[in-house]
Amino acid sequence: MKRLLRGVALVAGAALVAAGVRTVLAKRRAIGPVPADLRHPVLYAPFQITSRTMVRAMARIPLPAGPVEAGVTVDRRPGPPEVFVYQPSARALPSGAVLYIHGGGFVIGHPSTYHPICSRIAADLGVLVVSVNYRKAVGHPFPAGLNDCFDALTRIHAQAEALGVDPSRIAVAGDSAGGGLAAAVAQMACDRDVPLAFQALIYPMLDDRTVLRQDHIGTGELVWTPASNRFGWTAYLGHRPGAEEPRPYAVPARRENLKGLAPAWIGVGDLDLFHAENVEYAGRLSLSGVPTDLVVVPGMYHGADNFLADRAPSMITFRDSMLAALRKAIATRP
Repeated sequence: MKRLLRGVALVAGAALVAAGVRTVLAKRRAIGPVPADLRHPVLYAPFQITSRTMVRAMARIPLPAGPVEAGVTVDRRPGPPEVFVYQPSARALPSGAVLYIHGGGFVIGHPSTYHPICSRIAADLGVLVVSVNYRKAVGHPFPAGLNDCFDALTRIHAQAEALGVDPSRIAVAGDSAGGGLAAAVAQMACDRDVPLAFQALIYPMLDDRTVLRQDHIGTGELVWTPASNRFGWTAYLGHRPGAEEPRPYAVPARRENLKGLAPAWIGVGDLDLFHAENVEYAGRLSLSGVPTDLVVVPGMYHGADNFLADRAPSMITFRDSMLAALRKAIATRP
């Protein structure tokens, strides 16, 4: 019996070693196309969000707030929905405003970790920035989070005079799932005659049908994977993605008529799982007569700008492109 147990243990150990070797080789292969200046330790982490238990465990871990740009004050205001308001010291009134919606696959994330990008938008453009703490899909599936984001937009409009904001120069922006929510907010604003000057979509999570694809052509192997994407969309929709999704605004890419939407900037890397859906949405916007600027960065994976915003030249250019688009749309009086 002891020999049998030892044999089983040896076989199990060899299997674990072999699996580990395969994992390392697969990771090296996936990282191969990433330029040297975009390589970051996060790429080597075997991290995926695939269960409610994992999401709840992550929610119990306090995340440190990101640094705030000099000359910008942050005011946390209760809701619902709770929002963070960023005001630059040098702001000519009335100014433009940006509603920022953070990422996290619809299931995780908090505005405080987005202090760097929100305060930079405020400082660089001299505008008010409002970041919304929307309800997450684990426990609050569609349309809860989207309603929170749209409510934040309408609140900016309702309080425009008190906030020192020009209602004609309000934009929405967001990254990843936040970019998807931003796209849906833009669609709702168009349908409900709520003025919106621009939408800046940073590698947005737009299309649940990406979950149904079998071949991702070398994308989605780093940071945000097909497995995480499947979990995020399933939690958000309240069911697994399928051939049909009739609810308006649930999946921005499923909207047939894109005419009349706010002008857009869409940025994504060619290694990002969302590359194909972002390029397709940008093309459809353009064909519908919506002024659209598409930026595709070779070798960029999902979220690379968050990790290397101030170090990698391509990420500095990526962020600068988004800021320039927002500046042109809302920073100066027409």
